[in-house]
Amino acid sequence: MLIKNPARQLASGYLDRTPIFQFVLLSLLFPMWGAAAGLNDILITQFKHVFTLSDAATAFVQSAFYGGYFLIAIPASRIVRRTSYKVGVLIGLSVYIVGCGLFFPASTLATYAMFLFSIFAVAIGLSFLETSANTYSSMLGPRRTSTLRLNISQTFTPIGNLLGVILGKYLIFGTGDSIEAQLDAAPTPEAERALAEALLQNTLLPYKYILIVLVCLLVLFVVTEFPRGKPAEEPARQQAGLAETLRVLVRTAQYRKGIVAQFLYVGLQTAVWSFTIRVALELYPGMNEREATNYMIAGFTCFLVGKFVANGLIARYSAARVLVAYCAIGAVLLTAAAFGPASSAIWFVIASNLVMGPCWPTIFGQTLDTIDDKRYQETAGAILVMAIVGGAVIPVVQGAVSDVLGSLQMSFVVSALCFLGILLYFRSNLRHHVADEPSSPEMATSGEGDRSR
Repeated sequence: MLIKNPARQLASGYLDRTPIFQFVLLSLLFPMWGAAAGLNDILITQFKHVFTLSDAATAFVQSAFYGGYFLIAIPASRIVRRTSYKVGVLIGLSVYIVGCGLFFPASTLATYAMFLFSIFAVAIGLSFLETSANTYSSMLGPRRTSTLRLNISQTFTPIGNLLGVILGKYLIFGTGDSIEAQLDAAPTPEAERALAEALLQNTLLPYKYILIVLVCLLVLFVVTEFPRGKPAEEPARQQAGLAETLRVLVRTAQYRKGIVAQFLYVGLQTAVWSFTIRVALELYPGMNEREATNYMIAGFTCFLVGKFVANGLIARYSAARVLVAYCAIGAVLLTAAAFGPASSAIWFVIASNLVMGPCWPTIFGQTLDTIDDKRYQETAGAILVMAIVGGAVIPVVQGAVSDVLGSLQMSFVVSALCFLGILLYFRSNLRHHVADEPSSPEMATSGEGDRSR
């Protein structure tokens, strides 16, 4: 029997009230891509020594992951547009399940390329999920509370990050010596190869648990009735084609700047998370991977705390002003991490997570607010999701800088420069009056809701 949707859909596509069960179920998707991203940071450390990779080469894990987002975002948005958000979610969950399943043959073949292909497949599923869920969350209720709903759903993402890292810590990393030390201690090349293959088998364990959760979510979405979440009347003659949409978006200066800001933000976040465990191991040579993961857990905890603090600040001040200050602080922290004393570098890296949390939803919401015509909304949102490809590029750049300088610590200057670029975007928003001003009742209800104009 289907679980019914008790809310009534309005002509605008919003609902007269929020269906709690459907909203909670949708919000449970957010930690699922958070967990996948968190596990990537574990895999980078695992693959570094098992496959004998440079820092730049380890970052190809993120290239495969965020490259999948980049390639699929627009096709996913077109499918969602022709069907429904629920269909997009079902496709995303199904492909995510297939991607997790590919880790089984990957661990048997024991090649870096096969693992990258598995990660790429997971990312395709996640692209469908994010393209559908971010906008859908804002539509599941009255328009005036759309931004609040998205922020609530987004809060689940760092919880997923934490769970992914904790799973990796206890299921992938062991106690005792570090992976590098264990491999170096192998008496023969054959013994070293056997140990490497055994270590790769550990990568299966967290994905087994994720598979169980994904199957449960898929069944629940199949049996639950969801609203369409789109305007009741959308005549074909009023629909905008892809070429027309792209022409409008290219001519919107603030939208273009938002794409660059999102590219830089996802890139710096991914680079910081990718190399936190690695820099801890570099700074403290006697530490093993499981112990170093505690720094990653501390970073994700700071990320979650920072989001709550930012929500309180944004309730009193404009989002752009808060983010200008956050980005300035982030740039200073990462510069200190790069050039400061080694003993405190890891703590500056962890502290930078405090000011990352509000960047993604704020850039996403404010950039889409620059598009007044709702006909262009889904494609505009998909291109913003495509900007996630920054996570495929910036970590490779930072890894290459690390290889050239011979210091992973000093490479964090790349992430510091990204923070400065995002700061310029929010300063530009202030000049163009795009930021939300809570002192104005009209602006206090803007954000995701304004996308329906």
